Amino acid sequence: MTNTMIAVIGGSGIYDIEGLAGAEWVSVETPWGAPSDQILTGSLDGVKMAFLPRHGRGHVHTPSSVPYRANIAALKQLGVTDVISVSACGSFREEMKPGDFVVVDQFIDRTFAREKSFFGPGLVAHVSVAHPTCPRLGSACFEAGQSAGVTMHDGGTYLAMEGPQFSTLAESRMYREQWGADVIGMTNMPEAKLAREAELCYASIAMVTDYDSWHPEHGEVDVTEIIATLMGNADKARAMVARLPALLGTERAPCEHGCDRALEYAILTAPDARDPAMKDKLKDVAGRVL
Repeated sequence: MTNTMIAVIGGSGIYDIEGLAGAEWVSVETPWGAPSDQILTGSLDGVKMAFLPRHGRGHVHTPSSVPYRANIAALKQLGVTDVISVSACGSFREEMKPGDFVVVDQFIDRTFAREKSFFGPGLVAHVSVAHPTCPRLGSACFEAGQSAGVTMHDGGTYLAMEGPQFSTLAESRMYREQWGADVIGMTNMPEAKLAREAELCYASIAMVTDYDSWHPEHGEVDVTEIIATLMGNADKARAMVARLPALLGTERAPCEHGCDRALEYAILTAPDARDPAMKDKLKDVAGRVL
């Protein structure tokens, strides 16, 4: 058994968590630089918590400039075991309405301007992301959201686009009709892949703000409407997070889905061929297997 530490990575509109005991903003440095902002640490109902505003307080990072590797590495250094991503998204499904939350279980990664791995030349690894989120953690989020009165959808495919512009109408129709995506956003990749490399359980909660541009009655994305919905979603997200400590508990067994053992057979570089500098750089992320 290990001590549970829940991290929430807050997306657009969510820049803190209320009610943390012993709340303190701490600075963390990683081999990949500083994370998006200081990290708010404390405890909630006896469970250790961390909160990281993905875009920084004041929303200073674009989806492409978010330091994803530093964010995940910093959480790992702090002892986080479970990462919950909350992010704004557009919906491709009539039934997934603005204000609803979707527990994402699959991704289509269309990003191209971001570093997507902690590993590289001198220390090569390939992890499986066939099932990129943790079902145990996703189920806890689903239950917490329902008990907070949020309309929750269990399962959905998230199309990760580069941004910062929204989709063209042709793209929106293609993602919805041909590719079968359910929601669209700009920030969950490579975040989910990096969490898997760091052997962290990861759940993604997509908070619907709009219908992208495919919907014939809603037209193109209206940023003013998105911001109004964001504010309501932020309150719902805080209510959901407040219920998670009771569901996850202070102690946790090894993940039944193997998220915390994702590197078990992933490193291909022979021990005597591993770059010492890379090995040192990866000691916090992959020290368990190195």
